[in-house]
This record gives sequence, C-alpha cells and structure tokens, in this order.
Amino acid sequence: MEWWTLAAVALGGAAGGMGRLFVSRRAAAAWGVRFPWGTLVVNLLGAFVIGLLASRLSAGSTAAVLLLGGLMGGFTTVSSFSLQTLDLMREGRHAAATLNVSVTLLAGLAAAVTGLALGGGL
Repeated sequence: MEWWTLAAVALGGAAGGMGRLFVSRRAAAAWGVRFPWGTLVVNLLGAFVIGLLASRLSAGSTAAVLLLGGLMGGFTTVSSFSLQTLDLMREGRHAAATLNVSVTLLAGLAAAVTGLALGGGL
C-alpha cells in the first residue's frame, strides 16, 4: 500500500471523527440522550453522503480513498450504533432498540439510494 493512501485515509478519518463528534453533540443537545439520536443522525447523513460521493468519484481514486474510506469511514459508526442498541436492550427498552435497528437500516439504505440517485449513479 502506498504512503499517500494511508495518509489520505488518516486525514479523512480524523476529519470524519471530528464531524461525528460535532453532529452527535448537537443532536444530543437538541433532542436529549434517552435515545441515541446523534448516532442515528450521523449514520443516516453518512449513508446519504457516501451514496452521493460514490456516484461522483472514480473507484480507487485519491479522492475516493480520502472521502469514502477516510472521511465517511471516520464519520459513520457501526460500533457506537451496536453498543447503544445493546444498552437500550439491557435497560429493558426493547421497543426503542428495535426502532433504532429498524430505522438505521431502512432509512440508511434509503439515504444511500437517494444520494446515489441525486448524484446520477442510479
């Protein structure tokens, strides 16, 4: 693997992680922390943006590595989603856990399709 590939992923990942923190905190401030709104918003927004970018970028290009692998990889977060869903289940909030999984998957797929369509990839 070339050094520029690693640098692009690292740079994009750092920016994506900071963006995730910003959006998550804004969502928590707006809607509270009883439900993982921040992670849901990040993942849905990320699904839309990755669809839009994927329709516009050449696979394997420096821009794709930076933006898809780095930025969006650092921005979206399956690990937080998984842990927060398990926390809801441990709290006995099974309906909220089911809602979180359902909305994340279905709306995430819809957001990615919308991004691809708007970007001309569909």
